[in-house]
Amino acid sequence: MRTVRSLLLRPFKNLANGFLPKPPPLPAGLTPIRQARAEDIFIVGYPKSGNTWFQNLVSSVVYGADPELTPDSVIQELVPDVHAKQYYQRFATPTFFKSHDLPAPEHKRVVYLLRDGRDAMVSFLHYIRVCLHPDLDFLEFVRNVPRWSGQGTWSEHVETWLSNPFQCQLMTIRYENLLEDTVRELRRFCEFVGIRPAPGHLESVAAKATFAKMRQKELNQDGWANGSHASWPKDKFFIRRGKRGSYKDEMPADVLKAFLQQAGPTLAKCGYL
Repeated sequence: MRTVRSLLLRPFKNLANGFLPKPPPLPAGLTPIRQARAEDIFIVGYPKSGNTWFQNLVSSVVYGADPELTPDSVIQELVPDVHAKQYYQRFATPTFFKSHDLPAPEHKRVVYLLRDGRDAMVSFLHYIRVCLHPDLDFLEFVRNVPRWSGQGTWSEHVETWLSNPFQCQLMTIRYENLLEDTVRELRRFCEFVGIRPAPGHLESVAAKATFAKMRQKELNQDGWANGSHASWPKDKFFIRRGKRGSYKDEMPADVLKAFLQQAGPTLAKCGYL
């Protein structure tokens, strides 16, 4: 008769003999989120650099999703977030992924979103305070931001991507230029990825994906409760100001000084100083 001890030890004996537990079957029609093809395109940016906005724009430009009406849950299927999903469904090749990752060999084609780091820090702090640490001090946040980002500091992220260590096909879109002339930047994006939009399509997408209309969609959907932001509270706006220069009235002087000490050379290199 088998003893309780023998039953408890059996899994370890299997491991010792080279047997591993059988992994669960892959859901039908789905692919592990970290499996990409060389043709695929990664939409990458440091947190709060316009990533979600551009994710919505890509869903509209590539797949025809209405940015005013399409819920976040659908957007997340069309342009999956590599940090939020285990699997994705490949609707077409290339597939477009949203990511905050640092460069890696699997990134063959990349659209890098570049935003003034001072504005990104303001928006990122708001996100962390809502989701994780409501009393987080701004100065402490700036001094220890890698703890929260998982991707290093803003300047490290920007410098590493612009150095393009794996020589991927790379285009950069400035958040500020996207605000100033959305159609122009979407046209550059289409040229990079090889899309020929129908006449008037980019103009329609830009008109329907303004920050005011994105915020109204959030209100109409009773919060940002789907996709990668499933835990976002309904009494807080996920779509904030979307404004250039928001740091001027939201970043205290001591915090600005600390951030300039950390990121000043990169801000100057990128034309923000």
